[in-house]
Amino acid sequence: MNVANGITLLRILLIPVLVIFLIENEARFAFLVFIAAGVSDGLDGFVARVFKQKTLVGAYLDPIADKLLLNTAFVTMAVLDILPAWLAVLVVSRDVIIVAGIGVLRLFERPLEIRPSMISKTTTCLQICLVGVFLGHQYFPILVEFDQPLIYLTAIFTLLSGLHYVAVGFRVLVEHTEPHSPSGK
Repeated sequence: MNVANGITLLRILLIPVLVIFLIENEARFAFLVFIAAGVSDGLDGFVARVFKQKTLVGAYLDPIADKLLLNTAFVTMAVLDILPAWLAVLVVSRDVIIVAGIGVLRLFERPLEIRPSMISKTTTCLQICLVGVFLGHQYFPILVEFDQPLIYLTAIFTLLSGLHYVAVGFRVLVEHTEPHSPSGK
């Protein structure tokens, strides 16, 4: 276990703390925990690069930690009626479809290079900002003005990035399924 992976594990351990603060209606503390989790996301990547601590475990664990954090935040905040339930369903469904697609590609032994696209990075950024804005209302009341536009922008990008991944997955599946002539004729 290296420092970078330890930081990632810490982020995973912060998830139940976030949920407890949300359930206990302690939005201020939930906001601080979410910010700490976000900082840890940047910090683990920085430590891994600078101190040459990139590992296969970290390559898998980091995105899992991110997805667990965001999906848990969206579901919990939807159940508590802080965020719209339909948005939580969209966010979780996108990730389930992506994971299922990866499973199908692995099942059919298709080459799989997982690199987040720009639309996916934008989606993640918007999702993080949305959770942060809603949790930060008590610290920054002016953020309320951004609620509705940010909800719809996040929904649009979540949908578009999900469709993008589905299209890429189908392309990989089809390109490597087509029969090839034995001698190139």
